[in-house]
Amino acid sequence: MEKQRQSGILLHISSLPGDYGIGDFGKEAYNFIDFLERTNQKNWQVLPLGITSYGDSPYQSFSAFAGNPYFIDLEEFIDRGYITLEEIKKYNLGNNPKEVNYGLLYKNKLEILRLVYNSAKDNIYNELNKFYLENKWWLREFGLFMALKGYHDNRSWFYWDKKYRKIDSDEVKKFEKDNEDSIYFWIFTQYFFDKQWKNLKKYANKKEINIIGDLPIYVSEDSADVWSNPQLFNLDDNLIPKTVSGCPPDAFAAKGQLWGNPIYDWEAMEKDNYKWWIERFAHSFKLFDVVRIDHFRGFESYWEVKYGSKDAVNGRWTKGPGMKLFDTLKSELGDLNIIAEDLGFLTKDVEKLLKDSGFPGMKVLQFAFDPREESDYLPHNYNKNSVVYTGTHDNSTVIGWMNLVDDKTREYATKYLKLDSHEGSNWGFIRGAWSSNSYLALTTMQDILGLDDKSRMNIPSTIGGNWIWRMEKTDINDELITRLRDITNTYRR
Repeated sequence: MEKQRQSGILLHISSLPGDYGIGDFGKEAYNFIDFLERTNQKNWQVLPLGITSYGDSPYQSFSAFAGNPYFIDLEEFIDRGYITLEEIKKYNLGNNPKEVNYGLLYKNKLEILRLVYNSAKDNIYNELNKFYLENKWWLREFGLFMALKGYHDNRSWFYWDKKYRKIDSDEVKKFEKDNEDSIYFWIFTQYFFDKQWKNLKKYANKKEINIIGDLPIYVSEDSADVWSNPQLFNLDDNLIPKTVSGCPPDAFAAKGQLWGNPIYDWEAMEKDNYKWWIERFAHSFKLFDVVRIDHFRGFESYWEVKYGSKDAVNGRWTKGPGMKLFDTLKSELGDLNIIAEDLGFLTKDVEKLLKDSGFPGMKVLQFAFDPREESDYLPHNYNKNSVVYTGTHDNSTVIGWMNLVDDKTREYATKYLKLDSHEGSNWGFIRGAWSSNSYLALTTMQDILGLDDKSRMNIPSTIGGNWIWRMEKTDINDELITRLRDITNTYRR
């Protein structure tokens, strides 16, 4: 079936406005869906919704299945009488409406949720238990992992007492029996995350708006996934990774990018008929209508470096599962609405994998304007089965990009897109994406607002100051709505 021409906005949940330190599933999320409807957008793309760990990156999570408790709307608990606004106000969740303070959230929002849990648990135990039994296949491992993590002062499971490092040990089984309450707190967070998110998604779908999710290729080394399934990862006898993930040196990073995630044991996964991946994709498509696979090229070949390396320079390319994985997914789950993040160094084999999969690849306008040569990222080269972005969460904003590039690149972009000061570079880039042949065009909320790099979401290979940007309640107005709706209607999206 041919994909319909459409457009949408990339805005992570954390970046929504609101009164509790971070964007959440409350009224401002519903207001944003109303804004999408009024501007004729058919898609809302979010970043991974997983529970974040060190560095606050949504791409480094304690679980491939669990949701981030920071996104739970506290207003529901006030309405239910489990906590009062006055009690919440005793906890500092951050006073800057333009930025997220993850340190305060870690300390105080989780404490607020514990208060709610203690207040509500007797009333909702049956609801929680029903949810637990329905999701026990992943929720048991997650709840147990997080409770054990708390018991070990939140250290990585690599540094736990040896007797707790194996999920099937007698000590872990005894801990599970003796610590039901601390485990059920984490079940409580997942119950309300799941309930509130699915209600929000239902609201979006009712307005014919798709939610595009994001699936990181890797999981964090400090995760329930690695702890509970060590046989699926390339670990040594002491459960330490032999090699970890990254990207080789390129024009953007002289020493490459050292991500540090454990590498999958693809042979073991194939013998198991990719069961873990089938479960992961099935779970993702309960949360999202469309799934963007991050670092798609890693399924063809991935860069791995020795564990303990200081950078990603000395690594090697190793073959991934290729179409064997995607053929199995299709056999088990049917046709899946997937976007492949195919950015970076692409070989003929990667291009063949993308073609064989049938998934649309990505085009990023900011990559297009090298005045010296032709580029696949120039709009006149797009095929219909592609998704164009003005920029992604890992890029500068359009305004930031225009300020950073050399004069010749800026001049070529200006000439190609016919940019002018009256329209603004950000709207010129949006016009370039919306007018292209790609079936789906997406831009960031920062580009719609015309913000510079002070509002950039992430600078790859850096820690600190990332993932913190938030929009304000007053950012959306009638003029903005009219402008976005008009450009969307003009280019028949």
